[in-house]
Amino acid sequence: MIVWINGAFGAGKTTTARELIDLIPNSTIFDPEVVGGALAHLLPPKHLAEAGDFQDLRIWRRLVIDTAAAMLAELGGTLVVPMTLLRQEYRDEMFGGLAARRISVRHLLLAPAETILRERIAGRELPPDLPDGELRVRQWAYDRIEPYRAALASWLTADAHVVDNGALTPYETAVRIAGAVGSGSAAVCDIVQTPEPTGETVASGVLLFDEQDRVLLVDPTYKAGWEFPGGVVEPGEAPARAGMREVAEETGIRLAEPPRLLVVDWETPAPPGYGGLRLLFDGGRLDTATAAGVLLPGPELRDCRFVTEHEAADLLPPVRYERLRWALRARERGAAHYLEAGVPVG
Repeated sequence: MIVWINGAFGAGKTTTARELIDLIPNSTIFDPEVVGGALAHLLPPKHLAEAGDFQDLRIWRRLVIDTAAAMLAELGGTLVVPMTLLRQEYRDEMFGGLAARRISVRHLLLAPAETILRERIAGRELPPDLPDGELRVRQWAYDRIEPYRAALASWLTADAHVVDNGALTPYETAVRIAGAVGSGSAAVCDIVQTPEPTGETVASGVLLFDEQDRVLLVDPTYKAGWEFPGGVVEPGEAPARAGMREVAEETGIRLAEPPRLLVVDWETPAPPGYGGLRLLFDGGRLDTATAAGVLLPGPELRDCRFVTEHEAADLLPPVRYERLRWALRARERGAAHYLEAGVPVG
């Protein structure tokens, strides 16, 4: 199990985590800042400078997931993770990656009043030899109050168990958290568990269109990036039927018959991914009432929208967009295409 302590800079995450490990048996602190520090020695400076923040690096998010899983495999018990997470898509990606490894996460938010946050930032002791200077470091913390405020207004308080620790000591805060975890009031995060593949997979996506012939794209909670409705074909399952099942699970739309094949694309393995066959099917045109009835929000999807081919180019990764582009051509011509990495063959 992981107890993830979230909150703005100055909320008291690290000091609370140190107290908490004395209250939760067989618990250990894992600070993801250590991973960021390691990346400073592993990645080219230019690459780091372009990212701006370690959290914007896909490698940082993946290494945090992998390191947490490895620590739990080695030590067992509970990991206490004091780390700010203010972007919902990063929360979904990281908690989803942990859920895929059957690791449950209890998400706690330390939420003192903003005036207290500012007082703590102003009064926090900093090392005297900071290369960027004390003023710049404090300004960095102040600048992140606005993203924290935006996350509070949009998703953070609905997702996490909130502890107002403005008038509490770190020990008192830790006691509150330990009680919430022990009683179950800090529930396990509702993130879809999608086991990571151990070899090449077959995945079926289904293109659904509105009355303007725009295609439905979805933003899954359990992985980063926009996608087509669909998912991995289970052992013994027909690919078209898998697409129908995934569409029903994700959107609530039930197709009356197996959809027509548009594209077969071989996705080349690129470690750590395994690649495999990616199929796209034509789920047909939805009437206005059905298109408006897509189930949102929920554990499967963060968002969805009908988009034109041009708009899809800004949402989909390049290879996935090429897959869509050729699927649309196949739909127009009535003949399926075979692709490799998004490029037609033959």
